[in-house]
Amino acid sequence: MTGVRIRQREQTRKALIHEARTLFAQRGYGAVGLAEIVAAAGVTKGALYHSFDGKIGLFREVLAQVQAEVADRVSTSVSSGADPWTSFVAGCRAFLSVSNDPELSRIMLIDGPAVLGWSEWRRLDEQTSARHLAESLQQLVDDGVIVSQPVEPLTRLLSGAMNESALWLAESGRAGDGEAVWNVFHGLLCSLRERQPHGPGRGTAGQASVVPSASDGSEA
Repeated sequence: MTGVRIRQREQTRKALIHEARTLFAQRGYGAVGLAEIVAAAGVTKGALYHSFDGKIGLFREVLAQVQAEVADRVSTSVSSGADPWTSFVAGCRAFLSVSNDPELSRIMLIDGPAVLGWSEWRRLDEQTSARHLAESLQQLVDDGVIVSQPVEPLTRLLSGAMNESALWLAESGRAGDGEAVWNVFHGLLCSLRERQPHGPGRGTAGQASVVPSASDGSEA
């Protein structure tokens, strides 16, 4: 394949992903036909099948792009000089803020599991946001910032809570719901923290501290 044909194929691929993402976000996977996608991209169905395994293969690429974009936006929201706890809290808040966008949540949280199945959706999620969450939690456990505990189940519990919260926020559209969700979730995060020392000795290891004020890292 010549360099020109490689570039043309890549341009076609990008155009299909762009148009498919727009249509899937606006109307949902099930309401969009292949004919609409290829017409919007200005290519033929043959060109689509040359680059993707049909409509579901194209959706898989769109989902991967959305998940990577959300993870990148979360990462860039964290100050490079922040301590691990502040970075973790800021990242969680950024995820809730970014992923409750109705168009992103439709692709990432509604159609993703429904179209690809839970197992494949989870595999893709674990390559981006869930992986970053697990790495942050492991560092906090290793540093003694949060109570020592198995990281995998904690990751799944927090990830599920954030995904469900993002879905609810995207559907509710009510002013103030975002802040209400964050206040509750921030309290949940703070309950994971190791008890801090008061005086000459530490509290009992493994006990969570009293929940700090919402200003503890939530404004990062």
